[in-house]
Amino acid sequence: MIPLKGRRKVLIVSETQSFHDNITCILPKSDFFPVFHASSGGEARRLLLELPVDILIVDSPLPDEHGIMFAESFADLNIGILLLVKSELYEETSYKVEEQGIVTLPKPNSPEMFFTAIKMLSAMSFRLQKMEAKNKTLQEKMQDIRTVNKAKWLLIENLNMTESDAHKHIEKLSMDNRQSKREVAEEIIERYDS
Repeated sequence: MIPLKGRRKVLIVSETQSFHDNITCILPKSDFFPVFHASSGGEARRLLLELPVDILIVDSPLPDEHGIMFAESFADLNIGILLLVKSELYEETSYKVEEQGIVTLPKPNSPEMFFTAIKMLSAMSFRLQKMEAKNKTLQEKMQDIRTVNKAKWLLIENLNMTESDAHKHIEKLSMDNRQSKREVAEEIIERYDS
């Protein structure tokens, strides 16, 4: 399961080291650590394959690709994305990316505004992770039900049991063998499904 408490891992994508250094000073290490830096979109893509991060900060434009398109390419991940754009592009960009869950800030901006946006992204990231964990649990339960149902139908077909008897049989084996119903069902499927 994904840890829901603790420090948020941050990746800052900016052509300049000074931007990374300025942002790192704003973020308290007790909440945001480690803070990684990539100086290009390509480098950031490589890092994102290796490092799970919670927050992605993109200082647009990037030297090797369009910052907006770069940010959009990660919108499907369950991470908070902050896109910084020139103030004259802010309205248009914000309108374009907000439905993808990307937060946009004009630059320059104040440290207070920036930190507020990061805290909102952090809260959103926590919420996304909780939803992801809940979704994973529900998917596992659905798979358990499918597996048990398949085993029941195999018992009905092969041993001429009723649905109720097949259900009771799986439950009894589960208790007797101290296994989950899914484990029992998988053994039944292995035995009868040829």
